Amino acid sequence: MIALIQRVTNANVIVEKQIIGEIEQGILALIGVEKNDSHANADRLLERLLGYRIFSDQDDKMNLSVADIGGGLLLVPQFTLAADTRKGKRPSFSSAAPPATGAELFDYFVSQAKQNYNQVATGQFGADMQVSLCNDGPVTFWLTA
Repeated sequence: MIALIQRVTNANVIVEKQIIGEIEQGILALIGVEKNDSHANADRLLERLLGYRIFSDQDDKMNLSVADIGGGLLLVPQFTLAADTRKGKRPSFSSAAPPATGAELFDYFVSQAKQNYNQVATGQFGADMQVSLCNDGPVTFWLTA
């Protein structure tokens, strides 16, 4: 599994002109699922995401996690993260998980996140979403399980 994470001052997801998920300060995580991913990959990625130290401490060093600051976590499924862009002028999605597998693993990831953290909002798998954010820094990282 892949997560493209961004430290944000705020972020939201809109589906059919309705906000379905939003956070204030925290992490926006775009989540991609690849063919061979499993629950173990989801668990490892969540552990990394919740513990990843990207927020500043009193000395302005990135020493605090989203849990340390009590920030929000906005999880958005993004199938295109699994694209192979090494050749040609069009991405290949051959390494992406099939939609049913992707949906199941994203749902599992969200349920585990909600069991382990109390400020979780989400996008909607398979929906046409508009994602708005204010990237703080900017700070963006690519995490894998």
